[in-house]
Amino acid sequence: MNDGMNDGMTARQFRESDGVEDWPVLSDGAYAFFPTDSFATSVKLVDAIATLPGLDDRQPDVDIRRDGVTVRLITIKGDFYGMSRRDVELARKISALGRDLGLSADSSVVQSLLIVPGAKVTAEVTPFWRAVLGYEPRADSPDDDIVDPHERGVSLWFETMAEPRSGPGGGAIHIAVWVPYEQAEARVAAALAAGGRIVFDKYAPAWWTLADAAGNEADIATSMHRD
Repeated sequence: MNDGMNDGMTARQFRESDGVEDWPVLSDGAYAFFPTDSFATSVKLVDAIATLPGLDDRQPDVDIRRDGVTVRLITIKGDFYGMSRRDVELARKISALGRDLGLSADSSVVQSLLIVPGAKVTAEVTPFWRAVLGYEPRADSPDDDIVDPHERGVSLWFETMAEPRSGPGGGAIHIAVWVPYEQAEARVAAALAAGGRIVFDKYAPAWWTLADAAGNEADIATSMHRD
């Protein structure tokens, strides 16, 4: 995956790098959440991140809230969409800034969401979703994924199906919830306790597919064993 331009690496290589313990890799990058005691403290962390050298080429994606800051790191160049050594270096620097402010990252609350429309011929429905959302093809998988060009909205992955999805209650929604590997089994257990059932778990811990009483499905997904 190293193309010489972005020094790309796999999710496993990122996870195994030193100093990135705060940054679980999900489907669309590495995330860290830094809890804070106020919006003002959150802004202080973001201000500190903004002063880091070398951000002209690619800035981290930052979400500021009164209870903390979420930061996403990912390298997107041409048809490469993934982790890089630059992201490792930036992750270490941002974690250090957090420590300087007395902040400790909490990976247990990190997650990202993916919506999974299904169709017999996905090419027939993809243009509709691009139009209604104002999305564009994802560079590394243009036939299967569409993404928000402003990197704010939930991404969509299109699933080819022999028959339309329907469950015991007629449900047709399918989403994927990406969580840190360490949180996945607890999330699955909570879903089962709340009335869900396992539909497919052959590839766990990469993902478990669960369904609610109406047949709507949700994957609990991790980046483990996907390299």
